[in-house]
Amino acid sequence: MNPLQNVSVFGLGKLGACIAATLGARGFNVLGVDIDREKVDKVNAGLAPLDEPRLAETIQNCNGRLRATTDPAEAVSTQASFFIPPSPSLPDGSFSNEYLLKAMQPLAKAVKKAEKKGHIFIVSSTTTPGSMQNVLIPMLEKETKWKAGTDFGVCYNPEFIALGNVVKGLLEPDLVLIGESDSTSGALLEDLYRRYNVNTPRIARMSMTSAELTKISVNSFITVKISFTNQLRLIAERLPDANIHQILDAIGSDSRIGSKYLRAGLSYGGPCFPRDNRLVSFVAKQAGLSAPLAEASDTINEAVKEDLVAQAVKLLDGEKQIVAILGMAYKPDTYITEESAGLHLAQKLKRMGHRVMVHDYASTAFNSPALHEFESLNTPESIAPRDDISLVALCCAWPQYRNLTFSPKAKVLDPWGLLNPPVPVLSCG
Repeated sequence: MNPLQNVSVFGLGKLGACIAATLGARGFNVLGVDIDREKVDKVNAGLAPLDEPRLAETIQNCNGRLRATTDPAEAVSTQASFFIPPSPSLPDGSFSNEYLLKAMQPLAKAVKKAEKKGHIFIVSSTTTPGSMQNVLIPMLEKETKWKAGTDFGVCYNPEFIALGNVVKGLLEPDLVLIGESDSTSGALLEDLYRRYNVNTPRIARMSMTSAELTKISVNSFITVKISFTNQLRLIAERLPDANIHQILDAIGSDSRIGSKYLRAGLSYGGPCFPRDNRLVSFVAKQAGLSAPLAEASDTINEAVKEDLVAQAVKLLDGEKQIVAILGMAYKPDTYITEESAGLHLAQKLKRMGHRVMVHDYASTAFNSPALHEFESLNTPESIAPRDDISLVALCCAWPQYRNLTFSPKAKVLDPWGLLNPPVPVLSCG
């Protein structure tokens, strides 16, 4: 088969739009497919369909190689299709295949109608291990009446990226993961990445199920490291003369451990870490086992959230007061508030009757509807002259917060160790 040069991307959300744009900027001909007409129109106008650093300029660098449509049948003319619709969590911890099935089925019908064999279906959404072999490939074979790995190819190819840094993460990954239905499809996708990536990442090719388990295990391992760090922080804060930042700095010097994600702070959140870790527990139960490490990470993560609330309540002395919470996103450089420490604290204190004011450099009530119930601070500097704010909590490690000053009457929670002295800072202990 010819090298992959003409590709399509189904789903122009946070990740899909960046995949489409970076592929186009790197010289591939790309067709974006989405049911949202507004996103399609923006892409065709050379505009970013959503907020993500570097996305707008990357689309500009496509130089006409990227266009979008709402008609999935147009993707028949491409050689391979990436699918990146949502895969929401179900109550049992597994991931839904509903949107993947809805996205892939029309193209399967279209390639069958065109009698076009050899198309490669590439799933980039995270799936429950076993979904590719037991759900998605059987659907494709049913719709086409063909055999996967012979008449068409299938690959599982999830990305390892962080919101707020998606473009760089796509172009310069540590790892490219490929689960393949056949060696030809895997080799073609590997060749695409060797032309697409600007670095030279490890490209790991394996079975579908191995790749599915690898994807969620990476995130689960990281959550274990974060939860260990937070567990140690909770202990250190309750011991006299123990400095968690010095402790972690020393631990991270050990090459077997490393310093990445070894920083005292708050709970992990966002759309990937919490649910991928819970998915590991689900998969273990399906295999007749347990995953105590994954379960413990989740337990510690929730305990860290509740500890933050408990410390805030303690500092407020049970009275209904004004609280300023700085940092509502789950991490810097993104507006996502899903399972963030700041949102958790704000909601808890609001339910207790406190007046809660919030600020974030990216999250707003417009892009994060959960913030509608709180008063918004236009700038964090506006807090400095106010004597009526009893507590300031820094819940997201935006570096811009580092040099803030507050009224001497305000108590301060700074779990990340962000603030520069002199300020009246109280630790979470």
